[in-house]
Amino acid sequence: MVGVASRWLRRFDPPSGQGGAVAGAPRLFCFPHAGGAASSLRSLALSLAPTLDVLVAQYPGRQDRRLEEPVDDLDRLADALAVEVSGQIDGPYALFGHSMGAVLAYEVARRLAPRRGPAALILSGRGAPRPEPGRHDRLRTDDDIVRAVSALGGTTPEVLRDPELREMVMPALRADYRAIGSYGWKPGPPSTVPFTVLIGDSDPVVTVEQAQRWAEFTTADTRTQVFSGGHFFLDAHLAEVSEAVATACVTACASGVATARG
Repeated sequence: MVGVASRWLRRFDPPSGQGGAVAGAPRLFCFPHAGGAASSLRSLALSLAPTLDVLVAQYPGRQDRRLEEPVDDLDRLADALAVEVSGQIDGPYALFGHSMGAVLAYEVARRLAPRRGPAALILSGRGAPRPEPGRHDRLRTDDDIVRAVSALGGTTPEVLRDPELREMVMPALRADYRAIGSYGWKPGPPSTVPFTVLIGDSDPVVTVEQAQRWAEFTTADTRTQVFSGGHFFLDAHLAEVSEAVATACVTACASGVATARG
């Protein structure tokens, strides 16, 4: 079952007999990839219970929000998500994002830093920000988007081949690629929280070196973990990814609690 924590955030209830997050568990906010819905991170969310209390973003224009207009501007999307996250904070927390979601996690953290920023960022399948969008983000036509999504493997091929199903998913894909394709990093103070960077060694759009450059955006430690596989390496390495995410989140949040008490 899916719980609606807010209009923008979903919590996935574990199967019957399996316990959810324990009381006081650190909270993790997750942001899906371009074209992705909250359900794309369901397996990860369930694998992290009961260690973490996981909330996954549901962007407009998909699944139970399919009748809403998708947001095609990444800054506006980050603004809205920052408001939603701030309303769900009751202790130290961390942010996770995959692909476009990694950029959103980073930008949400920037917006919340002056008030109550996250204890850690876990950034997956994405290179460090640049002032100009990369060539893999600048996709102008539906055919360009379909080819790119098919190559990355983020959408079931049958969905893109079926005209009716394709037309259902294209509005969200168009909006997301317009958002990420027009995003440019704006200078500002570096983060002060630790980064954990996850990347596939054969990702066709992000090199390991590009992912490692996230270290330039924080004054804290950055740990990069490389997995075998392409852009959606998470699917093949769920247990290892879950362990990396849980370790980063629990360690940083425990440190945040200790700092607050001190």
